[in-house]
Amino acid sequence: MKLFYFLSMIIPLNFISGWVFLDSLTVHPVKIFLTVFIFTLLLSLNLLVLALAIKAGYVAFPVILGVVFFISGYLINTKIFLSSQDTRVVGEISRKSDGKKGHTAIVYFTHGEPETYNPIGWLNQFREFDEQGVRFIPFFARPAFIYMLRKKYLEVGKSNHRQGHIQMLGKLEDSFRQEGDSTTRFYISFLDDYPHPDSAVVQALNEGADRIVVSTVFLTMSNHTAEGRKLVDKLDCKNKYGVDIKFTEPLWNSETLMRAFIDKVYKHIGNTPKEKVAVALIGHGQPNEWDKEWPTLTEQEISFREGIIDLLVKEGFRRENLGNAWMEFKDPKPYDLMQNFVNNGVEKVFYFASSISADAIHSQSDIPELVNKYPFPGNIEVINLGAWNSHPLVIKAIRERIDIRLSEMDSTKKEAN
Repeated sequence: MKLFYFLSMIIPLNFISGWVFLDSLTVHPVKIFLTVFIFTLLLSLNLLVLALAIKAGYVAFPVILGVVFFISGYLINTKIFLSSQDTRVVGEISRKSDGKKGHTAIVYFTHGEPETYNPIGWLNQFREFDEQGVRFIPFFARPAFIYMLRKKYLEVGKSNHRQGHIQMLGKLEDSFRQEGDSTTRFYISFLDDYPHPDSAVVQALNEGADRIVVSTVFLTMSNHTAEGRKLVDKLDCKNKYGVDIKFTEPLWNSETLMRAFIDKVYKHIGNTPKEKVAVALIGHGQPNEWDKEWPTLTEQEISFREGIIDLLVKEGFRRENLGNAWMEFKDPKPYDLMQNFVNNGVEKVFYFASSISADAIHSQSDIPELVNKYPFPGNIEVINLGAWNSHPLVIKAIRERIDIRLSEMDSTKKEAN
């Protein structure tokens, strides 16, 4: 009878403890204290009941049963958490054709990262990997990954990614207005933040756009660009509404964008001789098995960075002091590259988050952390030049891609007339 009494407490206490443990790893920061407090209380009660059970002579069975139900509570809640759906609303298309000429819409589309902690982007990414059969973190360990994401947000405070892109879009619009274009309208969209590109296209349609250019502000062709295109293609704009829609190409082969990196180096070089300057271009990296699904991501990123290095060499920088590194999955890592630079006797090291369009957790925290693991001598200055951000040449590169699509649309219209 005593055993039944102990089990009637051990089973629910451990199940609920496992459930709450998952919550403590993944909840929004404002709820951390409450969930950790509840988990600590449950754990204390668990230990007390187990201690009483052991004292009564029941050792192995209550402990094993407690572990089983703790894991069960954790795994069931993990499944529910990982199944959380994006609650976004695309919106209904209320467009009415009145025969009047509409406006040109530029839908600025980029990766996106919420300003504060929100795991939905990664939950969507997990599902996408699973659908594609891409191996990633095991199911039971994914909450730990989300926990580390939350920890990064707590360390950094907030991501500057969204505001960075809003600023970039503003400067892009300014470039049109300065040329006398007062009719083209601009709409921002993100893959991993709100609004998504299909929502932005719906807004443009409802406001009367008769042609739409989706400005793909990404470096490479990848699952990210493909997912955004898939969302927009589902709207079937051309067939249903007679609205021409085109996507710009990613920026991996834009020499204008490459030259933005050169310009940033010159703005910070000071009096340091070029032969004493090192430049590290640090990308994210993806597992080799992912390259089978999206080889363009790695190929185009390497090509882009090699293009920057070639331009720097032409400017008189030493090739041995210029290099590529990866955050994860691929080599070399930033630490190894920094070691090579120091061995070469450089005095100043610049590093870029070369594939990130606007400052994000990677450029604000992850990459600086990896670079600064190296114990630099005190005479070497190390400078983080971050992501692309709103440098004039970055805006020009984005504009060049848009102008290509607008020109194509103009030519098609002339041929039709």
